[in-house]
Order: sequence, then C-alpha cells, then structure tokens
Amino acid sequence: MFFLEWMEVNGKGNLEVEGYDLVELAREYGTPLYVYNEEQMRRKCRNYVDSLRANYPDGEIIYAGKAFLVKAMCRLLAEEGLSLDVVSGGEIYTALQAGYPMERVYFHGNNKTPQELEMALDMGVGRIVVDSIMELDLLNGIAAKKEKNADILFRVKPGVSAHTHSYIQTGQMDSKFGLGIEDGQAMEAVQKALDSSYINLHGIHCHIGSQIFDVQEPYRLVAQKMVGFLNEVRENAEVTLQELNVGGGLGIRHTSQDSPVAIEDFVQIVSEAVRQECEKNNFPLPKLMMEPGRSICGEPGITLYTVGNIKDIPGIRTYVSVDGGMMDNLRPALYNASYEAVLANKATESPEATVTVAGKVCESGDVLIKDLEIPSPERGDIMAVLTTGAYHFSMYSDYNRNPRPPVVFLRNGQAKEVVRRETFEDIVGMDIIPSEFEEGGNE
Repeated sequence: MFFLEWMEVNGKGNLEVEGYDLVELAREYGTPLYVYNEEQMRRKCRNYVDSLRANYPDGEIIYAGKAFLVKAMCRLLAEEGLSLDVVSGGEIYTALQAGYPMERVYFHGNNKTPQELEMALDMGVGRIVVDSIMELDLLNGIAAKKEKNADILFRVKPGVSAHTHSYIQTGQMDSKFGLGIEDGQAMEAVQKALDSSYINLHGIHCHIGSQIFDVQEPYRLVAQKMVGFLNEVRENAEVTLQELNVGGGLGIRHTSQDSPVAIEDFVQIVSEAVRQECEKNNFPLPKLMMEPGRSICGEPGITLYTVGNIKDIPGIRTYVSVDGGMMDNLRPALYNASYEAVLANKATESPEATVTVAGKVCESGDVLIKDLEIPSPERGDIMAVLTTGAYHFSMYSDYNRNPRPPVVFLRNGQAKEVVRRETFEDIVGMDIIPSEFEEGGNE
C-alpha cells in the first residue's frame, strides 16, 4: 500500500495523521471530507523560503492561490512569510477578508475584467501581472481615471514546453497566456508600458506548466529565454528591469510511481540557472520569484469517503462506489489523473481485491481510480484518497446539487474546521422563483 511518510497506523489498525485517527475524524465531520496536514504545509512553505534564501541573494516565494485558497490558508501563508498569487476578484476578496497584506498580492489572469482591475487598484494589490497589450491599455485607462499608478509585471511566453499534460502546459507559443518573446509582442508591450503615464513596469513573469518532474532542462531554458529577454529590454529600451518571476510547476507524488524532485533541489536548480544566465549576459541579478502551489498543498491533502454500494460484474470489474466523486475531484475526468487510496479502517490488512472506485454523480465518466488494490471492501468502510490537496476543493462543483464538503486542518493532534459543510439550504439560497410562477404561471 502507498503511504506518505507522515502517515501512521494506530493500535486500532486505522490510518492516523498528526495524532488524529482518520476514521474517527470521518465519524465526527461526516464524509466526503477534505483533510489537510497543516504541519506538512507549513514545513513545505519553510523549505521553499529557506532554500531560496540559501541559494539566491534576493528572492520571494509566492503561493499560487488557485491550487487551494480559503481564509485560513491566507493566514497560514502570512505567518510563514509567503506572498500570494491570485487570479480573480473572488481570490482577492478572500485574501482581503483574511487580513492578508494586499501589498504582497500578485494578480494574474488572461482576461481580468475592468471591475477586477479597479478592485486591484483600490485594494492596493502589490503587482498586476499584465497578460496582453489590450489589458495594458485597459489598465492604463483605469489607472488614469483614478490617478493611481499601477505596478506591473508582464507575463511572457518563453517558448518552452514542459513534459506534462497538454491542458496544463502554458509556456509554449500557442497558449492563451502571455505575450510572445519570439513574435515581438513582449517587446512591443514593454515599449508601450514605458510610454504610459500611469504604469510602473518592474519585470517579467512566465509559467511553463504544472506537475513537472523533469525540471533541469526546462528551467535551464526558461532562465536562458527570460534573462535573454531582460538583456534585450536593457539594450533596446535602455531600462534594467529588476524582477523575474519564473512561476511554479514542481510535480508531486500522486502514486507510488511518481518521483518528484525535492523542493530544496528544485529551488537550487532554478536559482543556479538564473545566476549562470545573468553572468553570461553581464546582467545584474534581478529579484527572483517562484510561484509554488501544488507542491505546498497537494501531498498534505487527503479526501475521506464512505464506501456505499459494491457491484461485481463477473469477468469484467468490481465497482466500489463512494459518497463523493467528480464534483469534489474533477482531475481524473479532466486530466486522466491517477490516484492511490487506502481503506483507513483496514490500514494493516493486505490487499485482497482489485476494484474501480466510482463516484455517485450521474455520469459514466465519474470514476476516481481504476484497478485499485485494497483489502476486501464493505459498505461503511472509510476510504482515504491520497494527495488531494491541490485543485480539488478549488475546482469543486455542485453538480447534481451535491453539497460541498467541509475542510479540516490537522496539527498536533487537533482538528480545526476551516470550511463548514455546505447545506441544501446553501445550494438553493441564490435561487429565485419569478413572481408569475408563484401566481400559477399561465393558468
């Protein structure tokens, strides 16, 4: 069975995290349930901060909020000294409500609305990462009306493709994100920003993709392309930009076959690549920024389900249905992502059955795990699907009008509920019945 090193099995034979029995946790809060090992998330934050400090003179770790963002996570990030990457007005508002310092917020997105840009300026967001020339014009106009300066980075496309799923590759030229270096759009945007009265251009940003295991060559190329462009800007526009954001993308363990690079090694590889390229170009070291998300919150997350109906199709497969599915974990249907799971109440028992874990929504494609080896399953077993901390809660839907699960943080034997379970009343709370329906419609 696949266990992460911080998991334990207690005397009852149940899976335990941070001194808390996951079977008891499921009974206390119900299932489906998102569980996070808070101590592990904090440890990964510190690994990033300490590694960058040890390998580079001026750097900043910016957590990618789209991976998982609630108010409690904002507080955790502030305590651990991380900045925050947001991609919507809703994420800005979440940070604001959590009391997160707005000057440490970076606002990304390929189609920010005028209302979101106004919100970012009004709230004092630290950097707006501009994605297109049209957005630059829009932002400059809004800033002029407000008589406020907009501090920006440009998102550029370095033309580097990571070896990952095509849906999460973002650095190649054919991408909806960013301005191309090769086609001259990025340089055109730089010149325009420098000529704009209310725009302060500080640097450039890129992101080449997610769930990357082979980091050496892609990030060497990223450093080469990005520092090369900074040097081109210095030569052509006679300005030395001082901030370089290389994004995130470090892969994590979803299965026992995954072998990701350690955080410390990843930071060292990227830092050394940037330093070497700056030395080649005689370019002063810029402030180096990295944007990890998945590699901070992914592995520390577990989703607990209760096993329901078990259906054996002789000679074909056995379906084990759980009380969640693609509404709380869209990644298998969207990316064909692979997971492993254990029966938390049978953690000491040997595998006896090969099953397919199916969700409860009305879709044939609602399958979470194929060919999972587990002890003989029974109705009422508690199934723990591992490494579900990133892009699960954040991508949840109310499909089939299933309520959203709660979120619990575990640390030092204590469980803290940070998101309550959604109720049926919550689901219908925004529904409106037009008055003519109440009056009997066309009768």
